[in-house]
Amino acid sequence: MKKIILLLSISLVTLISNAQQTANLLFHWQDTTLVGSWAYDNTYNECWGTVVNNREIAIIGSTAGTHFFDVTDPVNSTEVAFVSGAYTGGGVIHRDYHDFNGYLYVVCDEGSSSTLQIIDVSNLPNTVNTVYDSNQLFTKSHNIFIDTATAKLYACASNSAMDIYSLANPTNPTFIYSYNDVGHVHDAFVRNDTAFLNCGSQGLRVMDFSMVNTIGDQPTQLATFTSYPDAGYNHSGWLNNDGTLYIMQDENHGYDVKILDVADLSNISVLATFNSGVDPQSMAHNGIIKGDLAYIPYYHDGLRVFDISDPNNPIQTWEYDTYSPNSHASYKGAWGVYPYFPSGNIVVSDMQTGLYLLDCKNTTSIIENKLTQNLFPNPAATHFIIKNSKAEKFTLYNSMGAKVLEKEINTNQNTIYRENLSNGLYFYTLNKKGEIVESGKVIFE
Repeated sequence: MKKIILLLSISLVTLISNAQQTANLLFHWQDTTLVGSWAYDNTYNECWGTVVNNREIAIIGSTAGTHFFDVTDPVNSTEVAFVSGAYTGGGVIHRDYHDFNGYLYVVCDEGSSSTLQIIDVSNLPNTVNTVYDSNQLFTKSHNIFIDTATAKLYACASNSAMDIYSLANPTNPTFIYSYNDVGHVHDAFVRNDTAFLNCGSQGLRVMDFSMVNTIGDQPTQLATFTSYPDAGYNHSGWLNNDGTLYIMQDENHGYDVKILDVADLSNISVLATFNSGVDPQSMAHNGIIKGDLAYIPYYHDGLRVFDISDPNNPIQTWEYDTYSPNSHASYKGAWGVYPYFPSGNIVVSDMQTGLYLLDCKNTTSIIENKLTQNLFPNPAATHFIIKNSKAEKFTLYNSMGAKVLEKEINTNQNTIYRENLSNGLYFYTLNKKGEIVESGKVIFE
């Protein structure tokens, strides 16, 4: 049985080597003197980035606090500042960051002594200055998001499901509104007062907070979305630049990332689902869209980058494995990503191994040379179609790695019937000239 599973794993690895490139490591930092969390042994958590005084500054959270690195010249990258957390040590699992008007906003989701910290970063790479460090507004928050267009800070899972604060005075946030129409808001993406709220077991909600400016104002619900493939714990998401696509991660082992069409909020639909193709228990975390690329920290599988220029057919283009053990149990590996530096360099945080600065450039040639198959519909009832197929053979494996179906395919014969296969999760490979050009998973229901 182990041999069968190994063969399937080899097939998936072969696909990755043919379909994408490994990113170039420019800089890595890890402090082995810091303690890991008691829960997951994660010394590190979220990362962020900002450009100050024409310098690219990478930021990572740890059980000790917040670390700042000047990564403008990757070869000479160095830690230039550190701010201790109000709560530190093995009880820390989560920190989260966003910046606004020259200030970095910092929260932690553990500890009765935690605070909201506001750090003046305008003098980096020389110094930083903590200008606000208080639990007057809230003690703990799982995630924050700042709508820079409207100067509002959204604190998720703090005093309520989600609280909204005005940043009209960036160093003195003032409370506006508590959102409690759901039991829990895990994360949020907000642009121009339109908020995409990831509500755990209650799915996705889209709210209009444009009328919420003072205490007593009320938002408008624009959409709810709770029924979709691989619906689990709706964890986080990100909106593309023109507001038409939203990538969404349900934080469950083995569940796919979803690409949603959100151009019409009255008719949200799933255009495609995709995964890293590494393991049946792989799990995505805090994905970010930049241009036509989706950058996904994929826990045990490291960073995975997907081209979503055709949202019906996402293509994996780059990877970098920050976490080497093969087990996909629990929560370990790549946590966060920041892809917005002018240089194009990418910051990744790994829960156990620290900060990475990666080079993922020149994706065009990779995308042009790849085969771009996709299965539709998926999940499937009686059959599915391999769209735009240039492959020659389709092979299907069950969850234990045993081959259960094999078909020759071409542009005229690309419909695959399930025959007598039972409901459940299967893995497929597509081959051309004896080489795997794509693999993934398909669900029969």
